[in-house]
Amino acid sequence: MNTNWKAIVLVGVLSSATTIAGFKLLDSSTGQEVIFKESPGESLTRFTSTGMPAGTPGDFTYAAETATPTVVHIKSSMMRQSRDVSGQMPDFFREFFGDGMGRQQGPQRAEASGSGVIISSDGYIVTNNHVVEGADELEVTLHNKTKVKAKVIGTDPSTDIAVIKVEESNLPAITFGNSDAAKVGEWVVAVGNPFNLESTVTAGIVSAKGRGLGIISQEYARKYGNSTNYEGDSPLESFIQTDAVVNPGNSGGALVNLKGELIGINTAIASPTGSFAGYAFAVPAGIVKKVSSDLIKYGNVQRGYLGIALDDLDSRKAEEYGVKVSSGVYVRDFTENSAAASAGIKKGDVVVKVDGRNISSIPELQQSIGLHRPGDKVVITVNRDGSEKDVNVTLRNRTGGSDIVKRSESSATLSSLGARFDNLTTQEKQRLARYRVEGGVKIMSIEGGKLQRAGVSEGFIITKVNGKPVRSVKELQDILSGKSDAMVQFEGLYPDAPNDVYTFGFRM
Repeated sequence: MNTNWKAIVLVGVLSSATTIAGFKLLDSSTGQEVIFKESPGESLTRFTSTGMPAGTPGDFTYAAETATPTVVHIKSSMMRQSRDVSGQMPDFFREFFGDGMGRQQGPQRAEASGSGVIISSDGYIVTNNHVVEGADELEVTLHNKTKVKAKVIGTDPSTDIAVIKVEESNLPAITFGNSDAAKVGEWVVAVGNPFNLESTVTAGIVSAKGRGLGIISQEYARKYGNSTNYEGDSPLESFIQTDAVVNPGNSGGALVNLKGELIGINTAIASPTGSFAGYAFAVPAGIVKKVSSDLIKYGNVQRGYLGIALDDLDSRKAEEYGVKVSSGVYVRDFTENSAAASAGIKKGDVVVKVDGRNISSIPELQQSIGLHRPGDKVVITVNRDGSEKDVNVTLRNRTGGSDIVKRSESSATLSSLGARFDNLTTQEKQRLARYRVEGGVKIMSIEGGKLQRAGVSEGFIITKVNGKPVRSVKELQDILSGKSDAMVQFEGLYPDAPNDVYTFGFRM
């Protein structure tokens, strides 16, 4: 997706119990129930401190009073290798973390800050993946100024959502609202910690819904290419756009309606300068609830797939494809073991509805399907040769099965490091042997992710992981297998300076 902006920047007490519904899930790691509060829709009238009914247009006091205690400040720190990587470091990361990133030699401890939202009274907090990615230490400041350590429960780069946990109880938790019910033009309030200014509240309106910006997709596009556009190959982007002021540090903070209900997690801004310029984007609460529930219950996200290659439609493409409608999602092809193909959907069909909900774009389709798990059944309405047809589809997982896959059953891969690796050549091994280096794995390219956040450049050779020698990509993969959520220490060198040994670490 082309844009004229310099960067899309990732920006880093309560309601009466009689009016709040909720849902429970079981934390697979502890066996304990986790309770999320959820708005039941219509509720008893609540009033602000001014005596006005909660949700009165133009009155933001109730939303601010309700949401602010649930929003926390997150400080993340990590060890990074500070070799000059200014040529490879994306502009938005330098703007977010500061111009000093990558200017000095030697290991340095880097810090970043963002926001988070308490989603259960026993300490679960939702934030952005980019706030905590690569961090080896997290410190959370609660609304009452208490500072506590936090651990990462799970992350989902495909939605830029992460869940962390603090060992506290009786915390004020946000109430989940219905992000699908949010309307363009509706007043909203953003709560977060921009520029380390804690508990900052700004107001605006919903400017648009279902925005697919491609900002989370950049790394995926490099891996899968821009032309295929398979539904399962792209992250799930369907942002709520707002003009509430959001700046670096607001990442992971709450976007709430005037009833103080969470309708989104503030994630990015469109800006030529790196600061707010009129547009901010939030992950919808429906996606946040699904992803956070999966991370707590399973350890990873259970995302259902149709298994189709997609294309948005307009009048020009409708004429090119020879279809009868100019709004919807065109089915170009299928993946192997496609759920959609098995159910009877055909190439050339146009998806126009999912479970009766109108679909006009790829982000809308991805959101509707992404809220389901493998094995769930959905009704897909397609336009075929000018007539609509309902097709019952049982969604599958990414590999074409229908089973729930827990993290403990998943092998760790190198993809989370955000790089492409290769074995050393015979000549490279012989050269390094002069410096008593037995071997290693060379980083061929950096595509974002943890290694880039650690300041590592293309060409770096990993020689040891957790003190163990690494001589091949297979050995690197074997050592990292099963290290999810564990601290991993890397050691290596650059071939142009083999006497300089660098060490750095982060949580996988």
